[in-house]
Amino acid sequence: MTERTLSEAEYDAITDAAAHWCMRLHAADCTDAERQAFKQWHDADPLHAFEYEAMLEIWEVADQLPRVESTARAAQTYRPRSRWNRLAVAAAMLALGLPLAAFSGWNLGWLPDSYQRYEAGATVRHVTLSDGSQVELNLNSELVFANYKDERRVTLEKGEAFFDVSHDRQHPFIVRADQGQVRVTGTRFNVWMYQDQVRVTLVEGSVQVTSNPAPNGGSSQLSPGMQASYKAGDYLPQVREIDGNDNSLAWRNGKLVLDNLALSEALPLINRYLDRPVMLADNSTGALRIGGVYDLDEVKNLVPSLPKVLPVYLTRNQDGNPVLNPIGPRPTHN
Repeated sequence: MTERTLSEAEYDAITDAAAHWCMRLHAADCTDAERQAFKQWHDADPLHAFEYEAMLEIWEVADQLPRVESTARAAQTYRPRSRWNRLAVAAAMLALGLPLAAFSGWNLGWLPDSYQRYEAGATVRHVTLSDGSQVELNLNSELVFANYKDERRVTLEKGEAFFDVSHDRQHPFIVRADQGQVRVTGTRFNVWMYQDQVRVTLVEGSVQVTSNPAPNGGSSQLSPGMQASYKAGDYLPQVREIDGNDNSLAWRNGKLVLDNLALSEALPLINRYLDRPVMLADNSTGALRIGGVYDLDEVKNLVPSLPKVLPVYLTRNQDGNPVLNPIGPRPTHN
């Protein structure tokens, strides 16, 4: 198939999903609903189909290998291909029950001994990871956790999460969000992600935030009360101190707080909770300011009410997304 350029985070998300579906479809308790969900994922993008077929190759090759292998042979046999992440290989190997190969991979540092996926739908979800760390998932959020010999790794695939990390100085805890990552040993912090925007808020301890996966990508060290933000392509995160009125964690109390924000800043916070993101007609509309406190499960009702509190009116674009337009000459219809 034709190769296309994707970020490491995008490839990781696809191979993680391929590993997940490979395991589920080979599981005895796989349901018809799961098979239908897999078909939708598989058919949504040719790259999904390609990565799943690649995963099946690993599965089938592993099934044909002898049950007893030397450590060196096992390591050579299961070394991941250049652009396959370790989770994909681990999923196939561990599910197949190859004890020595899995043990060798663990000792080499490229196979996890545990792998979990967590999702939160219409309510906030609290989960305990296998290392004892606590995670609070905001609405419509998804993450994957894998525990390696040399590090604990989370991939935040969607949404927002608050982490209370179990301290282990020899076993760093790394959160990947879009093209950057957060590295800690034990601390409390929040990671918010929408499209290619990421914001990290530190409550306790210390974290290192990297905004670029390139070898020379820049990083920033945060202390409690600091926040780092980055988007795709940023060499360094933007860092600022937050005051006692910061509302970044209001979601943990079921609230979205907009403190006199420009619409251009507020919409990413609002859109995180919507099926169809709201768009701006122009920069002047984005400069309008909005405030208020909203229940998370009522954010969807905020958009229709905006024309009542701001000089705007709503239309829809060709994709069906709502668009905020400044009050002025309205479009005429023939």
